[in-house]
Amino acid sequence: MRNTVKLSLHIPDAPARPGEKPNFSYLQIPEAGSVRCPDVATSPAEMRDLAYDLIRVLDWDHRAVGPWNPRLAPETLRRVLKLMVIDRIFEDRMFRAQRQGKTSFYMRGLGEEAIAMAHAFAVTAKDMCFTSYRQQGLLIARGCPIIEMMNQVYSNAGDKQHGVQMPLHYSFPEYGYFAMSGNLATQVSQAVGWAMASAYRGGDKIAVAFVGDGATAEGDFHAGMLFASVYRAPVIISISNNQWAISMCQAIAGGEQTTFASRGLGVGLPALRVDGNDFLASYAAVQWAAERARSNLGATVIEFVTYRGHSHSTSDDPTRYRPADDYAAWPLGDPIDRLKRHLTALGEWSEDQHAAYEAKAAEEVRALQAQAENIGTLEAGKHPNPEVLFENVFEQPDWRHKLQRQELGV
Repeated sequence: MRNTVKLSLHIPDAPARPGEKPNFSYLQIPEAGSVRCPDVATSPAEMRDLAYDLIRVLDWDHRAVGPWNPRLAPETLRRVLKLMVIDRIFEDRMFRAQRQGKTSFYMRGLGEEAIAMAHAFAVTAKDMCFTSYRQQGLLIARGCPIIEMMNQVYSNAGDKQHGVQMPLHYSFPEYGYFAMSGNLATQVSQAVGWAMASAYRGGDKIAVAFVGDGATAEGDFHAGMLFASVYRAPVIISISNNQWAISMCQAIAGGEQTTFASRGLGVGLPALRVDGNDFLASYAAVQWAAERARSNLGATVIEFVTYRGHSHSTSDDPTRYRPADDYAAWPLGDPIDRLKRHLTALGEWSEDQHAAYEAKAAEEVRALQAQAENIGTLEAGKHPNPEVLFENVFEQPDWRHKLQRQELGV
């Protein structure tokens, strides 16, 4: 039999390219408060709609509405807002440091700060987070010394990892932050395995895996979800759909055909889709999933719909593949600005207070940066002893390692 039409291959493309007007018409945004909040014991089949809808709490008038409103105290929200401001200032300073040759590599999380903070406040530091590149806000919120984070970025003598990891690949298990893996999507199988071990021992700790929209196309993501479903692992699988994986739009990873949250339905997991620039909605979703995990009901998949406001990394130039004003046109706004406006509407914050705090936080971060740079940067100062490169690699080094040590004089 012959086809009645000539076959053709569909190749997804971004909704807008450089020089074109930003286009987010593909994003369907329901009214805040319109999405139902089921009981945590609800079966995945009974809540399929939540994998396709969009949970929102903050409305266009900056009010918290609907069944997902976590009703957090104003003092808690002020703390969250201040931490997000510090997070953004820290990232800006480290990005500038890379441009000045003080470190080799950096990735900013501009516009994604609310996602990290939602997890920092909804799960505990005893729970283990297996992160990707844009979740350092977890560490800042949990009290990790910022200077230690800077030392790691600079790979100086104060780096507790002795310079053997790339910048941003933090390892702070004491703050519930597992050593970061640069091979993306491995976080899912690692987190699921950790959560399975916690349950096998009869423990009380859960795990969180962070992955981006592009990395959901990796095999580790799907294998991890299957194991999480089969063994009811107490884990949250958090997908940051920031619309871009390096230079490829989310459609290349399958976002044009369906939502990323819906991938959980295929293995029998409950799935939520959330406004990732709404801290209140993000917090409520993570809290819901954490309660489900702690109730021995298993894993949850959450898609956080957000936007990467900056380059993928310092090796990337987004103006080559998307409109330069894309972030300004993103319909879900900026997470810091939205929380600030919400607190202001409550009478718990003001523009003057915000400006004063930004200036204070910038000065504090700048002072910590000076301290870190006094220890050393990539280009100058004190660096880790090269001898550590040969430690904890092989039990019995062979002749090549001995020769390399001789060449380095260690």
